[in-house]
Amino acid sequence: MSQQQQLQLGAKERSLFAQIVKHYESKQYKKGLKCAEQVLRKTPKHGDTQAMKALIINAQGNTDEAFILCKEALKNAMKSHVCWHVYGLLWRCIKNYEEAIKAYKFALKLEPDSQQILRDLALLQIQMRDYQGYIQSRRTILQSKTPNGQRNSNYRLNWTALAVAQHLAGELYDAERTLTTFEETLRSTPPKTDNEHSEALLYKNTIIAETGETERALEHLEAFYKSNLDRTAAMEMRAHYLLQLDRMEEAEKAYRALLDRNAEYRAYYDGLRKAMKIEDSDTQSLKTLYEEYAKKNPRGDTAKRVPLEFLQGDDFREAADHYLQQMLHKGVPSTFANIKALYSDPTKRKTVQSLAETYLSKTYPPLANGSIEKQVNGVEKAETKQPSFDVSVLYFLAQHYNYHLSRDLARSMELIDRAIEAQPKEVNYHLTKARIWKHLGNLQKASETMEKARSLDERDRYINTKAAKYQLRNDENEAAITNMGKFTRKEAVGGPLGDLIDMQCMWYVTEDGEAYLRQGNFGLALKRFTTVYDIFETWQEDQFDFHTFSIRKGQVRAYMDMLKWEDHLREHPYFSRAAISAIRIYLRLFDGPKTNGVNGEHKDVGANERKKAQKKARKAQEKQEQVEAEKKDAKKTAGTGTGADGEVKKEDTDPQGNKLVQTTEPLVDAMKFLTPLLEYSPKNIEAQHVGFEVFVRRSESSTEETMQPEQQKNDLCKSTGKYLLALRCLLAARSIDSSHPLNHEQAIRLRHTLKSIPEPLPPQVSEALEGELSSLIAPDADLSKLNTDFLASNSDRATNVRAFLRTRQLLDSKSADENQKDVIRTLALPLVSLEDAVSGLELLNDWHAESRHREDYMAAAHERWPEATAFMSSKD
Repeated sequence: MSQQQQLQLGAKERSLFAQIVKHYESKQYKKGLKCAEQVLRKTPKHGDTQAMKALIINAQGNTDEAFILCKEALKNAMKSHVCWHVYGLLWRCIKNYEEAIKAYKFALKLEPDSQQILRDLALLQIQMRDYQGYIQSRRTILQSKTPNGQRNSNYRLNWTALAVAQHLAGELYDAERTLTTFEETLRSTPPKTDNEHSEALLYKNTIIAETGETERALEHLEAFYKSNLDRTAAMEMRAHYLLQLDRMEEAEKAYRALLDRNAEYRAYYDGLRKAMKIEDSDTQSLKTLYEEYAKKNPRGDTAKRVPLEFLQGDDFREAADHYLQQMLHKGVPSTFANIKALYSDPTKRKTVQSLAETYLSKTYPPLANGSIEKQVNGVEKAETKQPSFDVSVLYFLAQHYNYHLSRDLARSMELIDRAIEAQPKEVNYHLTKARIWKHLGNLQKASETMEKARSLDERDRYINTKAAKYQLRNDENEAAITNMGKFTRKEAVGGPLGDLIDMQCMWYVTEDGEAYLRQGNFGLALKRFTTVYDIFETWQEDQFDFHTFSIRKGQVRAYMDMLKWEDHLREHPYFSRAAISAIRIYLRLFDGPKTNGVNGEHKDVGANERKKAQKKARKAQEKQEQVEAEKKDAKKTAGTGTGADGEVKKEDTDPQGNKLVQTTEPLVDAMKFLTPLLEYSPKNIEAQHVGFEVFVRRSESSTEETMQPEQQKNDLCKSTGKYLLALRCLLAARSIDSSHPLNHEQAIRLRHTLKSIPEPLPPQVSEALEGELSSLIAPDADLSKLNTDFLASNSDRATNVRAFLRTRQLLDSKSADENQKDVIRTLALPLVSLEDAVSGLELLNDWHAESRHREDYMAAAHERWPEATAFMSSKD
């Protein structure tokens, strides 16, 4: 509390204020509010108390009210560091870190020695990756004293934190000097069992290595090598340094020592090979090396599996034969998973197939060292429940023919049926059969088969999740959540789904959203994709817990790895999937005034019919809201729900996602997903393509709005800048894959759009656009001819033909009937796949094609893929 504020309070009120702080820290918010009210009754304009009351109100979820009260506190006590500190905490709560930092810095001007404000400021600076500011804050903390008078320089964590700040800022020598200075202040050598000191030495060694002075890093490592507690890390670092310094004999010994500890880690073999100066082309020496370790470790896999990658011809056949027979006699289920990486080489793929077919026909010769059918890892085995060699071969070949590089689904189904007939209760066999049905396109049978596999072992979480995943792929959302509920907490708020979200089960939430998207339920789809977005936000926020914890516990190397991971967090495939799907929904919401807003269906209807559809949708929504209200009342009577952490969970006011789908600014909402997507996944071509679609629409929508002349002029400048962003996305997509058909389509669309805008672009924008776009398409180019020329040279792929047809539809709306017929003709292309056929059907649906064309397409596709559920009629 500031001195000025203390003078305004009596002894009793000062005691109450101290209790407010105590109750807040212990999360006893009701008691804290009661004490605050007592103080404010005596001193209504006491700023510090108002600020603490605002902090408690914010913790209860009333952020807006807390801001109002805190601003009132600042008016009453502008020079109180407590008020400014609380103001910063409120900004941090709503993730406006820039404003929070400003408030903290102002609080520090008023109270420069406040340790709590300094720590809070430092936390935000490292969170924002303001390394120079973080260095300054950590140095200030290091040079200051604790409230009880102790110097902060007496504690290792303050020195380590400063070294981390300098390291992150690239000041490697300063970071090393900081750690060395602390070591010099130690009065006695820490004991060998001091884990924190052991970690600090390894961290300092990594800093020295990053300076490029490998010789000095090795000398430093040797000084504590034998006594360091992380023995494996020290050995790995030493071997790496020796290899870098070209001390090959010592490096060889170091890597052999590592292999003696763990003969299954491939990186050790790679290091040993380099130390022995064995070239990739010297297959005989490599073979001898791996045979040596295969003999030393008869139970190991790596020394037997890796040679299959570099051996060729008869040597490969012999090694593959020995490996396959050994694995199949053991009945190892993952044999094919270990082998399939070799299939990128067609010769090896044929050799493996030939060997497996030979096993099936029982014409294979015995192994050179005798039969191993009755052995496990070279030791005689007793009778077990493992599958026989013949059944293992059936299972292996079924997976072989199901794999995309060697696909023969009819043969695969025949083989897996024989395996199931031999062992009907083997879960893996049913799982593989479900995969075969999936590749045949029959999602219904795939789901049923996977459910049967789940029923064979109801205590297996993996097969349970696979069954739920296949049900979601078949749009059986309710059945999927029922299965997932078998392994969730019964008391979880929101039922099984609430527990899955609480446990951040991203695969389920993403698949659930994609299933609702296929069904046209945009509300629930957006709800799920927003949940994925929130999970990544939570992971971003979780850094706060580790900025102090990791330093305090001395786990600095793991902390640095965590920071690097967090910096690339949104490159994760699940974020990309969810973000791209959400953006596509917002694009459809923007494009479709005919979308009913509830289930996402599009219909070609007139104004009256559209009003009827909207009225029907409102009634459906009201009915759904009534059902949800009844559920909430039931929950209230049952009691308040708590999460896994014991905290009360906030009520979800929009469980169906109706508010999300009823947005009035879908393109603005799409930017929430698009901005991090383009920033962190610039090499994702789908991200660039959806980015183009968003920016082009934002430009078009802004130029079409009705507004005052001056406002229109200002908005024109902003909107036309979006064309530049669209062009940037187009160029980025071309740099990733210049042959992608969407590049052609979007380039023509951009040129066509620029020709169609009512007002000329500002000279600067026009010059910038033409400087890049002209290299793709000339301003006076015949777009129809360009499109025709594109088809002439790219007519072998269905994706190329669809891009041509969409472009022709854009340039000539009268070609709609012919375009729909041409979509049907793509089914006759030799290289067309099941995925291509499904995409063609989606294109017809997007065009609202005539029913006769859709029926013709379905009939032609069904004839080619008779098992695919996407092309089955209701009669089927």
